[in-house]
Amino acid sequence: MFKLLDWYIIRKFLGTYLFAIALILAITIMFDINEKLDAFIKAPLKATVFDYFVNFLPYFANQFSPLFTFIAVIFFTSKLADNSEIIAMLSSGVSYKRLLFPYMISAAVIASATFALSAYIIPPANIKRIDYTNTYVRNKRVDYGSNIQLQVAPGEIAYMSRYDNTVKTGYKFSLETFKDKKLTSRLTSQSIKWLGGYQWQVKDYVIRDFADHREYIRSGRELDTIIPIEPRDFLIAQNDHETMTSPQLQEYITRQKERGVANIKSFEIENHRRYAMTAAAFILTVIGMALSSRKVKGGMGINIGIGLVLSFSYILFMTVTSTFAVSGYTSPFVAMWIPNLIYIVIAIVLYRRTSAG
Repeated sequence: MFKLLDWYIIRKFLGTYLFAIALILAITIMFDINEKLDAFIKAPLKATVFDYFVNFLPYFANQFSPLFTFIAVIFFTSKLADNSEIIAMLSSGVSYKRLLFPYMISAAVIASATFALSAYIIPPANIKRIDYTNTYVRNKRVDYGSNIQLQVAPGEIAYMSRYDNTVKTGYKFSLETFKDKKLTSRLTSQSIKWLGGYQWQVKDYVIRDFADHREYIRSGRELDTIIPIEPRDFLIAQNDHETMTSPQLQEYITRQKERGVANIKSFEIENHRRYAMTAAAFILTVIGMALSSRKVKGGMGINIGIGLVLSFSYILFMTVTSTFAVSGYTSPFVAMWIPNLIYIVIAIVLYRRTSAG
């Protein structure tokens, strides 16, 4: 059952969290405008507002949600402790464990919102934001590929000497089909054009079928066919992982692994990061409460200083471990969860020390 005390803490927690986000976003907008002023001047105002800022601000806020959560806990709990409100709560018979309850409820609200945004809402919005930056700020699209080879289905290997996404066309294409490690069919063509989805059109093609120790040859000018690949399967841009919802991301990772594609580390890191960042809301809430619920001589300034150091070190630590995953020193799962495991230990130690004191 929720009590008046619970609603009081929840209101303070979430209110401070939203205020911290609003304050940081206002500062971020100023710096972003200053950095990209030339792009904003040449871009249409409507595109800048609705395609960029409307999608950039939720993305930025969600990326640093653990930081905002930690700052909110440190700030309002330090204020409660400084006003002797925490002492009054504990003196009235409320245990430290019971006091943690509304904090965890608030963390659950933030964690749920963070996961829903990162997994389902922000990725489709990122498509417009990234398209805007590619058009007006700096183009990071990958429109060309060479020596492309991948497994499109079990026993089917596709190869393109070169692919140009600006004209949706690949050159010197081949599709080989194997059965029991033996070549049963080979399609070659001078060019292949992507029509959308899994639909492709091969031009100037030759099909060789091998059966009963004989070779059967067919050829033609054009042939519309279904090949289960798309350009995004082999033209991987820097921010592609940010445009997929979690179900799409997991499906993409599974499909690419089956095809033998190697450069999907960023997709695996993003997939695990979304869950790790959700768990971070609970971990950092416990640390923030344990640090700031006791009245200290230096006042709330010391608590805020310690909180900022810990929160920034958490973000830095996660950035460093993700670099290890990209370099192949550790798996994406381990890289994303190591910071949480270490900070769980810190949270337990601080909680026990504070509740015992």
